[in-house]
Amino acid sequence: MNPLPAEASAPQAAARVLVAGVGNIFLRDDGFGPEVARRLASESKLLTSDVRVVDYGIRGMHLAYDLLDDVDVLVLVDAVPSSAASSLEDGEQPDSAAGSIRVMRIRPEDLDGRAALDPHGMNPAAVLGRLRTLGGELPTTYLVGCVPADVSEGIGLSEPVSAAVPEAVAAVVSVLARHAPIHPSVTA
Repeated sequence: MNPLPAEASAPQAAARVLVAGVGNIFLRDDGFGPEVARRLASESKLLTSDVRVVDYGIRGMHLAYDLLDDVDVLVLVDAVPSSAASSLEDGEQPDSAAGSIRVMRIRPEDLDGRAALDPHGMNPAAVLGRLRTLGGELPTTYLVGCVPADVSEGIGLSEPVSAAVPEAVAAVVSVLARHAPIHPSVTA
């Protein structure tokens, strides 16, 4: 996975965008993606009709099949290990503290097309890596990730991850602004 380039490109024509919150809400901070999706969906009046926000939870096959339906841009939102990015654009090491947000671009060469796709679980790398075998192609894909503090059994985000949710929402909105028209009040 590559860090997101610093330069902002001009917004393109309206793209069909899928924002996918993934993770298991029963493993505390692993529920980060679903919580961000919930927050974004509650602000859906601010987004255009070309943007769908879905809480996939642990439904990897559902995500895979939805990606076969003319998605131009995918924004995954998930908990990520502290080692998820080797470096940022200026050669700085990413912050590995719990609650740290990372925005990365995912390219086909970042994925292993041989990873097993579990129909009863969610492994985003396997879902994306197996798209070609399902007859699809990887859309322009970004990951908005958060370093978890606690992925033990339980419901509810830890304090640092909960505090990072607004920053993650803003990061998703920033990615959306590059690819889909959004209402100006979203970026304010």
